[in-house]
Parts: sequence; C-alpha cells; structure tokens
Amino acid sequence: MADDANATSDHAEIDVDRIYMDYNATTPLEPEVIQAISDALREAWGNPSSSYVAGVKAKKIINQSRENVARMVGGKAEDIIFTSGGTESNNLVFHTALEHFKSCSRPTKQKNHQNGDAGLPHIIISNVEHDSIKLTAENLLKEGKADVTCVSVSTVTARVEVEDVIAAVQPTTCLISIMLANNETGVLMPIREISQRIKCLNKQRQGPRILLHTDAAQALGKIRVDVCDLDVDYLTIVGHKFYAPRIGALYVNCPGTRTPLHPMLFGGGQERNFRPGTENTAMIAGLGKAAELVTSNLSDYESHMRNTRLYLEQRLKAVFGEEKIHFNSHFPGSDSLPNTCNVSILGPKLQGHKVLSNCGRLLASVGAACHSDSGDRPSHILLSCGVACEVAANALRLSVGRETSCADVDAVVEDLKKTMKLMEETD
Repeated sequence: MADDANATSDHAEIDVDRIYMDYNATTPLEPEVIQAISDALREAWGNPSSSYVAGVKAKKIINQSRENVARMVGGKAEDIIFTSGGTESNNLVFHTALEHFKSCSRPTKQKNHQNGDAGLPHIIISNVEHDSIKLTAENLLKEGKADVTCVSVSTVTARVEVEDVIAAVQPTTCLISIMLANNETGVLMPIREISQRIKCLNKQRQGPRILLHTDAAQALGKIRVDVCDLDVDYLTIVGHKFYAPRIGALYVNCPGTRTPLHPMLFGGGQERNFRPGTENTAMIAGLGKAAELVTSNLSDYESHMRNTRLYLEQRLKAVFGEEKIHFNSHFPGSDSLPNTCNVSILGPKLQGHKVLSNCGRLLASVGAACHSDSGDRPSHILLSCGVACEVAANALRLSVGRETSCADVDAVVEDLKKTMKLMEETD
C-alpha cells in the first residue's frame, strides 16, 4: 500500500552517495519488470477484449500474469482479481463483507447493546493495521454501517493473540482482518492459527459465516506466503512492495462461489465483473513478471535480506554499544520479517526524524510514510507494542532490500555515528 518514504520526497537529491534503506515503504522496479512493462506498452497496447493482434497479445499477457501471481501465493489463476493497489483490495474486502452480511442476515428484534441498532455487521481488526484497514473500519463505524472491535496486540510479543481475537467474536461478526506482517516492527501475525479457530467457530454458528482476510503487503517477496497453508478467504497483494509497479491484486478463494465477492464498481465486465474497467495491461505485465521472480528466487532473496539485517544489527551494537541500542523489532516468541530492523539509538537529542534529517547518506523513515506528517510524535504502532514513549520517539525503521550490501551497512552505520555525534555535541 502507499507507504512511500518520507525521507525521499525530493528525488533530485538522491544520488549515488545516498543509501536507501526503506524497502518496506516502496521498492524500485527490477530490470526484468521494466522490460516486461516496456514490451507490453509497445506490443500489447490493444484493448484486451478486442480480437485483433494487439488486443490478443494484451489478453495473453494478462492471463499469464494472473497465473504468475497465483503461483506466488499458492492459489489458482481464477482466484486472482487485479486491482489498482492494496488500498482498493482492502476496501473491496470490507465492502464485500457488509454486502454478504446483508444478503445472509434475517431481520431480528434483538438489539445490539453497543449502538442500539439491530443486527449491524461486526468487524474485527487489530490496533496495528495499515490505515487502509484502520480508517476504512473507523469510517464504517462512524457512518453507523458496522460495529468494529479493535483487538490490541500483546505488549510482550507485539502479535495479536489468537485468544483475544476469538474472544472478540460476536453473533454478528462477519469479517476478521489481520495483517500478515507489520510494516514497522516486521512481526508476523498468527493468521493460520486464527483461521483454524474461525473454521471451527463457523461450523457451530447459525449466523453469517465469518470471513478471514489478511493484508500480505509486507510479507510478499520476503517470506513464503501460501494461501492454502494460511487458509484465508482473502489476501491482499501489493506490487510496489516486491519490486513491481504500483498495482495490486486480491486473492479470493473461489470468488463468487465458495467465497463472496461483491463489486464496488460497475462497468464493462472485466475481471469477471468483480472489478470492471479496461485492464492496465502494462502494469499487470510488470506485476506478473515480479511475481515470477519471487517464485523463482524467494529463498535467495530471503537469505540475503536476513543475513544483511543481522549484519546491520551487529554493527549497530558494536558501534553504539548494546546499552544504547534498543531493537523495536525484537519481541520474545515472535517471528519477524527477514529485512526489517526497527531500532532506537537512545539519547535525549536523538529523535528519529531529527536524525534522518541530518544524515548525509541514509535514506530511511521513522515508520509508515502515511504518518510522515505526524512530526516528532512517536509511532502509535510502537507504543501499541509496549515500546516506551521516549524510546519510540528515537525509532528508525531500517529495511534492507535484495541488493543491500554489507558495504552499504558499514556506510550507513558510519553515517549514523557521525550524525549523532554532531547532534549530541550541539547545544
């Protein structure tokens, strides 16, 4: 989803001396992806619904891309719906859940004690979700269209706990939406365990089935993501997080049959009427090529990013001392993304946003860029995970990529060292 780095607002300032460590915000396009887009723009410019050569080529590219994206997440081609990005995919899931609830629910005289309305659909999210989930749920609550329960993550593990999710279920619960990996801490959520419990609950329920959605934006391209293993109804796919263009997709387990999908838009019937509008062939081609690369190279990507991140953490501790370093991405009992190092270098003058504005080489962020206008306020995500306010204020989210080298790490740590020394010496 849109999470671009607040440290890279002026692209004219980015040169060879700068080192990018904000891959959780967005990623560059792989050369093969650029080539796939260029080829599609040149050779498959036709309307995919047309029968002439350029249209037939476009349709073939779309079909192949759908296969590639499905293979990346362990699904079937017919389970993939192309969208404009993660935000649209997430909103489509919420819209579907409400429409499905309406179609399945019968009038009831029982009042909901929370708001006095009869039978409002109930949605469960966590308190560390991306804004495209959080604000969508909040807006539905504000407009009186749904009840929402926001389950807090554990301040010990930074994960949403399965028992807390299950305890939040109500007779009118129609959707549970929990991210697969957090974009600031990198912590992985127990989606498979939640799914197993919800499946058992659904067998016992008389009301509408509880649908399970996970936003996998931060996980794809970094760890193995298999929809059959996770056993979810919906999974959000975001291209610009795995070296693809800014386009997305939604995995739906047998859309329209086993799993409901209600369109938000109406038009020419594309994407089997689930998401009409003439297909963006070139960007779909790029998404498909990026997905193919993930499927072929994930083990190498994951290993490289993990080794680089571990080296980064070792260098930070060696240079600054363990007593001055606090890793906001380390939580007991929780697994995390291989590339994400959220770190605070302790000191009263070392607030994260000030450090980044003074760095000569490092390009990173203090958290999600959709919160980049929050100034020096600590991340609410970190505070929700139990990180102390004064520690959270100093947070730097350093996320490495496929090409980040140990030399890059050394240069960044040296840049931080010089910057912080200067800041601490300045009255």
